[in-house]
Parts: sequence; structure tokens; C-alpha cells
Amino acid sequence: MKRLLSLLLITYLCCSCSKDVWLFTSFHEPANEGLRMLYSYDGRHWNDLNKTLLKPEIGTQKVMRDPSMVHGKDGTYHLVWTTSWKGDKGFGYASSKDLIHWSEQRLLPVMAHEPTTVNVWAPELFYDDEADRFVIIWASTIPFRFPRGIEDEDNNHRMYYTTTKDFKTFTPTQLFFDPGFSVIDAVIVKRQKNDYVLVLKDNTRPERNLKVAFGKTPLGPFENVSVPFSKKFTEGPSVVKTGDEWLIYFDTYQDKRYDAVRTQDFKTFSDANADILVPQGHKHGTIFKAKKKVLKGLRE
Repeated sequence: MKRLLSLLLITYLCCSCSKDVWLFTSFHEPANEGLRMLYSYDGRHWNDLNKTLLKPEIGTQKVMRDPSMVHGKDGTYHLVWTTSWKGDKGFGYASSKDLIHWSEQRLLPVMAHEPTTVNVWAPELFYDDEADRFVIIWASTIPFRFPRGIEDEDNNHRMYYTTTKDFKTFTPTQLFFDPGFSVIDAVIVKRQKNDYVLVLKDNTRPERNLKVAFGKTPLGPFENVSVPFSKKFTEGPSVVKTGDEWLIYFDTYQDKRYDAVRTQDFKTFSDANADILVPQGHKHGTIFKAKKKVLKGLRE
């Protein structure tokens, strides 16, 4: 009870003094209902809006998994997501000015040029402020393209990317990251100019845990892959900076809960679970800031 009262007090104080809120895109299994969202005033203690904001209408399975969102400098929210476990050669895209009214959904066929592509998983948006462009990365399997180790050919992922300035024209798809093992769920983090971190899931057996790599540009090359900072059966990292430290949220899916670690240098990590509160059922999304009036509109 004391911990709950403390969390409520922290939330109230943060709500009173901040002009912005944190939003966390989300979905619930089996992912057919659509986009959900959490909100927070401090980036640590999260509340569920308890509603779906956008129902998936495209793709082979018509699901919305791994929703990733960024807020463009023109005020537009851009959303990408996984539309199917297998079969699609692209991912979903839609945009909105207020997170209530949405554009028509489109399937962006980023792997159409590779006919044997098994899947297109977890597209992740990153705004490259230095080049004024959006970078989109995702995991795909192309059988017999890379050494597979002990993985099946249809489960041997590498990361690919495209860039765009307007979500109408896109650069040709290219290989983004090949660490020599099956990799999914990668997230680009900018610390400062010429200093980027890639948070990733090593999807190989027996690893299936989270690691980091380092690069000088948002397109890499990312090198010096670390040892794991999470235990096995973890995925879907989301990164947010609060104060002088970074929080990395992730899905500990075997235990059916969301966990977090804190770090200042992406080399040493410590457990942050005592300082966070994530509603049950939340799944892989991204964290971004929005004005309080946006949250007010969503709640109403």
C-alpha cells in the first residue's frame, strides 16, 4: 500500500509540473484489435488508455503487432507495424495529426524485390535529425542467404532498412545489420552526434536475449556487440531517457511481464523494476513525447 501511494504521489507531482507526457504504443495479444497506448507523466509509471485507436485493415493476417511511432516536425504522427507473422513482403503504415483521425492504411512492400522473403517483422521508426529523414529498420528472413548456425532457414533473420522524407518515396531496401547471427527487434538510439547505440535481440538458440552495439551514424556500421544485459526469453526493447539515465523496457515474455533496466553508458546495466509500473497485457511498442492536449483528446 505504501508503494502504491508513493507511485500515485509521484504521478501527481509530475502531472502538475510538466507540459508534455510520454506515450507508449502498444498492442494486446492476439493483436487483431489494433493500436493501444499507455501514457505516463514521468516515463516510469504507466497507465493504459483502455481503448483501441486504430483497427488493422491490411495484410495477410490483418493484425497490428509491434507498433512504432514518431512525431514529425510538421506535427504528423507516423505509425508502422507488423501486419502478419508470415507471407507479407512489407509492413503497415498510417499517419495522424491527433492520434484520433487517421489516414488510409497502406502496406509498404519493402521486400517485394526478394520473392523468397519469409516475413517482415517489427518495423522501427527513427528520425534522423541531421539528415532530416526517417529511417525504418525491420527484421526479415531470406532462406539460404546467410549462415544459419542452428537456426532453421525460415528463422534466420537479419535487419534491413529504407529511408524516406515524406512516406511517399523510399530509398531502395538495403541490408542494415548482419552481426553473424539471427537478429530481430532492433532499436536505434542517438546519444549525441556521431554516437549511436543499437539495442537488439539475439534471436538464436540458446541466447534469445538483449544486447547492444555501437556506431557513428544511424545507419551504422554497428559493431562491438555486447554480452547480454537481459536474461533469456526477452524481446521488444523500448528506450527512453529520463534525467541523466536511460531506461530500456522489454518484454520478458516467458514470465508474461514487462521489465526494465537502467544505464548511463550502455555498458553497465542495473535492474529498474522497483521504479516502474507497466499495465498487464502491454506488448512491444515505442515511447515518444506528446503535448498534454493530445492525451486529453485521447482520453475524451
